[in-house]
Amino acid sequence: MAPRAARTLLAAALLAPVALAALTGCGTDRPAGEADAPPPHIAATPAREASAAPSAPPAALTPLPASEPVRVRIPAAGVDTSPVLRLGLEADGTVEVPSVADGDRIGWYTKGVTPGQRGPAVLIGHFDTARGPAVLKDVSKVHVGDEITVSRADGRSAVFRVRELEQVDKKRFPTTKVYGNTTRPELRVVTCGGEITDGHRPDNIILYADLVG
Repeated sequence: MAPRAARTLLAAALLAPVALAALTGCGTDRPAGEADAPPPHIAATPAREASAAPSAPPAALTPLPASEPVRVRIPAAGVDTSPVLRLGLEADGTVEVPSVADGDRIGWYTKGVTPGQRGPAVLIGHFDTARGPAVLKDVSKVHVGDEITVSRADGRSAVFRVRELEQVDKKRFPTTKVYGNTTRPELRVVTCGGEITDGHRPDNIILYADLVG
C-alpha cells in the first residue's frame, strides 16, 4: 500500500469515533401531526442483529487507483443518483452528512479511500428528511447478494456485492467495523433507521459490500 493511502486509512480509523456524532444527525424533524415515513428495518431479531449471516467474501480483486465517485446505483433500493456529494469534516470535527436540500443524493466521505481502492470507502445518505422520503428510503429492500455500482471520475465502475446488513443503535455504532482498515476493497453505505424519537431515527443501517468487478 502506498504511504499516502496508508495515512488516509489511518486517518479514517482515527476519525471514526467522531463520525458517530455526524451519523446521528440524519432525522426528520417533522412537525408534530404529520405522518411519519414507515421506518426501515433490516434486523432479523429485536436485538437488531445482522439481517442475514455474512456471506464469505469473494476472492480478492486487484484494487483500483484513486478516483472520486460520480454516480451510485443500488438497483434493489431503486437508487440511481449523481453527482455524488463530497463529505468532509465539520468545524467541531464531526463528519458531514448531506443537507436536507440534498436528501435525494448520496455523499462520499473524502477522508477515506475512493470506491475500489483498498480499504473501506464510506457513502452516507438520508432515509428521510423534514421534506419526506429521501434517497435511501427503500434500503430495507436490499439483501445480501445484491449489487451496488459506483461510477468513478476516471470512467471506470466499481461493482460491489452486499455481504452483510446491520441495524444498530447509534449509541453503539461499530466505528472500527465501519471505518477500520481492511486488506481488500470494500464499501459501506450508511443511513438511518428505527422509529422516530424526538424528531430523529435512533438507529443506523449499514450495508457492507465487497468489490467483485
